[in-house]
Formats: sequence, structure tokens, C-alpha cells
Amino acid sequence: MSQPPVRPVVSAPVLTIEDFSVDYLVEPVVHAVKNVSLTLRRGEVLGLAGESGCGKSTLAYGIVRLLKPPAVISSGHAVFHSREGVDIDWNLLDAAELRAVRWDKVSMVFQGAMNSLNPVISVRDQLEDIFLTHRPQMDRRARRERCGELLERVGVDRARLNAYPHELSGGMRQRVMIAMAMALEPQVMIMDEPTTALDVVVQREILREITRLRDELGFAVIFITHDLPLLLEISDRIAVMRTGEVVELGDAVELYTNPKHPYTKQLLASFPSLTGERGSFVRGGMDERLLELDAIRVADPTPGSGS
Repeated sequence: MSQPPVRPVVSAPVLTIEDFSVDYLVEPVVHAVKNVSLTLRRGEVLGLAGESGCGKSTLAYGIVRLLKPPAVISSGHAVFHSREGVDIDWNLLDAAELRAVRWDKVSMVFQGAMNSLNPVISVRDQLEDIFLTHRPQMDRRARRERCGELLERVGVDRARLNAYPHELSGGMRQRVMIAMAMALEPQVMIMDEPTTALDVVVQREILREITRLRDELGFAVIFITHDLPLLLEISDRIAVMRTGEVVELGDAVELYTNPKHPYTKQLLASFPSLTGERGSFVRGGMDERLLELDAIRVADPTPGSGS
């Protein structure tokens, strides 16, 4: 009789980011990410929140070495701790080594599924390409069976394997992207605004799928969005970014009930409620302290900051 899946020990780190900085070498130089240090634990969802342009996506692309010129990593390291006990410093990998570990150890769901999927290649061929590259020993029948299983795992009928991206709804395309990201059963998934441009019902379905899959497979997630209320529902911990810096990091419940930084307080106060007074956006009732935060003014970003 098979044993139920065992959740990883939450305290064990799977990814350590130390003093990580990214600059855009333009005139003047833009310091997009400034000395960020974070630890991602096995099996946890770490939310990364902040306004557009604060450096969230630049940090994510820097972690997996997907930055394009004029962006450069100016300092710091991102170290992956495999479950086999091997530490991998991504900054020290060459192109061939990066190709081998990227998607296998750490995968990414990119912002905008329609822009990430190839419009002239079927879903089947795009999924199979992952196995042709990383699991060349798999035969054709095994690859196709695995592709069907992946689609069904994210709630899409395997008959859609023959479809092209434009034939799928926005929610289905996003599910396909999630299926591709989990194809090789990575230990970390970075999700960059995975629910952007989806309606609230589809957003809810996608979030449920992510939570279910995380519980089932035990991978850790860095979930990037500007939607702080969404993060409060799905995340174990939340890091708040502003002008390239992490200004607050803490447990999701603690951050909601007792925010420390003025910018975090401003973010919490900025979301109206559909059913009650301003600030009542999280299920479970109203936190009266949030009503007092509308007058908070945070200093303007320093020149030369952004992503």
C-alpha cells in the first residue's frame, strides 16, 4: 500500500539569496534591485509584493540568470540547496550547466501565458520539448503519456494536447504554463504574476490548483504580484519590495495584523472592499486600524530607482 506524500520540513532552506543586486547599465545607471537577502524554505509559498516597477520581476529573472543586457547582476549570490544535499551557486554556472539545472531544479511561470507559449506550435510539442531536452532517454510513448498526465494534473483535458495556444482560454493557457513548469518536478517554482489579466473566478481556480499541487508535490513557490490581498490568502511569508529593496519581510498573518513599515501599511490601506468599508479586503472581518492609514504619505522613490 502506497504511503501518503510527506510534506517537506518547512524550516529547511531550498534557496538562499544573499546581498543580491541588479543594475541596468544605461545613462544614468538604474539600480533596479538593491542588496536583497531572502531565504526560501522547502514547501513554503513566499509572496513577493510591491507596486509595478519596484524590481520584483527583475529579481526573479536575476535569480535564474535570465536577465538580458543592459541588466547585470552587480553583487550577491543565489544558492540552490538540493534535496540531495548539494549546494549550487547559480552565479558560478556556465551556459551548459544553466541549461541543465534550469527547469529541472528551479522552474518559472512567466508573466503573460499568451506571450510565453509559441503560437505556432501545439501544446503537445511544447510540452514534449521539455523532455526531449532534459530527459532524452524517454521514448515517444512515455513522453506523450507524461504530457497527458501533466495537463490532467492542472485540470485540463488531455485532448487539448493537439490544440494551439490561441485555441485555449486565458485560464487554460495559464494552466498549461504551470504544467510545463512542473514537468520535471522541480524543487522551486517562481511564478511571476500568474493570475494577471484573468477574471476573479479563474484567478481563484488557479490559486486553488497551485495550493493543491504544492501540497501534493512539496515544491516551494516564490509568488510575485502587486496584489497584496491575494498574497495574504496564499502565502506563508511575504516580502514587500519598494524601489528595489525589501522593506518588510514576515509571516503573512503577522504582516496583515501588525505591519511595521509605512509602505506596507499604505499598501494594506489602499485596497477597497466590495462588501464593507475600506481596508476590509481579507475574509474574516475588518481590522479597524487600517482605516487610519489613508493619510500615510511615503517619500517619493529616489531618482534612478526602479526595474
